[in-house]
Amino acid sequence: MKTTAPDFPKTIYAIQHLAFEDLGALEDTFYQLGFRVRYVEAGVDDLHKALEHEGLTVILGGPIGVYETEDYPFLKQEIELLQQRLARNLPTLGICLGAQLIAHALGAKVYAGSQKEIGWSRLEIKPVAQNPLTSLTNTPVLHWHGDTFDLPEQAELLASSAIYPHQAFKIGSNILALQFHVEVAADAMEKWLIGHTSELRQARIDIPSLRADNQRFAPVLEQNAPQVLEFFMQHIE
Repeated sequence: MKTTAPDFPKTIYAIQHLAFEDLGALEDTFYQLGFRVRYVEAGVDDLHKALEHEGLTVILGGPIGVYETEDYPFLKQEIELLQQRLARNLPTLGICLGAQLIAHALGAKVYAGSQKEIGWSRLEIKPVAQNPLTSLTNTPVLHWHGDTFDLPEQAELLASSAIYPHQAFKIGSNILALQFHVEVAADAMEKWLIGHTSELRQARIDIPSLRADNQRFAPVLEQNAPQVLEFFMQHIE
């Protein structure tokens, strides 16, 4: 499969904000497409190399907010480097917190939503040209966030949910932001239930029910998620 231009860098950088929120099922897709993956840990590692990378950089999720810069000072540098990256239109994929960071770096407001959105539901996929999310039509995806964001001025809205209207957007062909989790691997969902137990109990989420939904829906999402990634990478300029 032809993904991008022949000289497109074969290394993918992935910025993690939480150890178990990794590339999940997408990691195997990158390997199958001939790429290698390098992880960097936000708050620990130097982010310059990842955010100045000429190839694709993926910014993953985490439980902190983009506005918590006093508690997590590393966010200031991450946002500044991301602003420079987006200004250069370098290939960037943001998931959950990553999407919020992209929105914030583009000047949009990111803030606590009216309620937490945790669980599986279908998206309303917008009928826009070159929508990379078409393969997720009628496919439940995993939502796990309390913050939301306004749509950046230059962004094109790609999807909404019943609770939050701004679930995904793109800037041209090179920048894609997904509020929901498209990357989750079916065999790794128990790590999420363990790692996020405090949040789940505070939000009064029924953990056995969520586990059952994970077992029902995650394998289907895992089959369709690679198509989102492949479409996005095929259209990178």
